[in-house]
Amino acid sequence: MIAIRGLSRNVVAGLISLALTGTAIGDEPPNSELATATTQPAYVQASELVKHLNPDKLFLRSSNAIIYDARDGQILYGREENKRTPIASLTKLMTAMVILDAKLPLDEVLQIKRADRDRLRGSRSRLPYGTKLTRKDALLIALAASENRAAAALARTYPGGKKAFVEAMNAKAKELGMDRSHFVDSTGLHDKNVSTAKDLVKMVEAAHSYALIREMSTTGRNSITDLRRGREMEFLNTNRLVRRKQWDVELSKTGYIAASGHCLVMQATIADRPLVIVLLNSWGKLSKFGDANRIKRWLIRTEDKVQRLHDQFASS
Repeated sequence: MIAIRGLSRNVVAGLISLALTGTAIGDEPPNSELATATTQPAYVQASELVKHLNPDKLFLRSSNAIIYDARDGQILYGREENKRTPIASLTKLMTAMVILDAKLPLDEVLQIKRADRDRLRGSRSRLPYGTKLTRKDALLIALAASENRAAAALARTYPGGKKAFVEAMNAKAKELGMDRSHFVDSTGLHDKNVSTAKDLVKMVEAAHSYALIREMSTTGRNSITDLRRGREMEFLNTNRLVRRKQWDVELSKTGYIAASGHCLVMQATIADRPLVIVLLNSWGKLSKFGDANRIKRWLIRTEDKVQRLHDQFASS
């Protein structure tokens, strides 16, 4: 290896970074902008990172999982990622896309009716029959708080009703290339709403392209207004990580029914790397969050290891 003499370690690291990203040194802006670029750590391509990732060092309690580098389009980790499984309230991301695609007026007032109740599992709701709320608030509380009656009302008030809504969900899945996915309701309460971890990467990336879904699904705490009573109803996001400063989450959804186990999907940035994380059939209520934190530490440790290798190359 040829030693590069007369240059500082930071400058050499910057030159390696430029080489790795394929940008010619002569193309860089002069003076201060070049100085800024050369002091940044080398960007590690996903193809390089995956060579150093050790799956045996990642202990997950989710039966099906995938970690996908959204920038480089590469899977960093997979576990039973092609297995079809119920997805519970992860379904509501598809529900939101169908609603927004239809361009229905978000300020239209919907009313919660008995037809919106959970007949399958008898789950509770904070929305009493007769509650009136805008379609936008129904979408917000369905995404952030996973409110089932709100999701049911969104489908019921869709042009053509629930049947047309479910048809639109499956048409959207086909459009996205989610070939192993199928939907039968807007809430995810039915265990025949099924998908795979790999298909859900496609759904998360598609949902991420909707600014309103990004905003609503990561709202940590907020309130909606029952327009019938003029009463504010506060709620928390079902994903506690969106309220943690240590996490940079751009899209989120949790889910649970007995058939699916505990589930979590996120688009999040870890060490400046945009990732889609899918965790399905996690055995405990909190274990999906534990898995997410384990993934974060695992990736950061490996990224640091690769950066140290770059530094060693630069100083040799």
